[in-house]
Amino acid sequence: MKILTGNDLKTGAVVWWDGVSWSIHVEDAVDAGESADDIAAREEALRRVNVPYAIEAEKTENGIRPAHIKDRIRALGPTVRPDLTLKPADPEAGNWVI
Repeated sequence: MKILTGNDLKTGAVVWWDGVSWSIHVEDAVDAGESADDIAAREEALRRVNVPYAIEAEKTENGIRPAHIKDRIRALGPTVRPDLTLKPADPEAGNWVI
């Protein structure tokens, strides 16, 4: 499975392609398959996301799991304190004041 990730242009937050737009929750990511590079190029050209790229991932019983440790950290947050990680569907997530 290939999913797309990048960074939100306004906040810098890690975002994931959900099939229509970008979400801060990796659980919303969809398989972009063979279209991944085309979607990434289109979205970057439209300036909706910064440096989107495709990564390998797998769907597990606990949700989407990026294959590489770097992307798992991008998806789940800090590796030291679990209480600081982004919670699925957290209504306060992404409401940062800059």
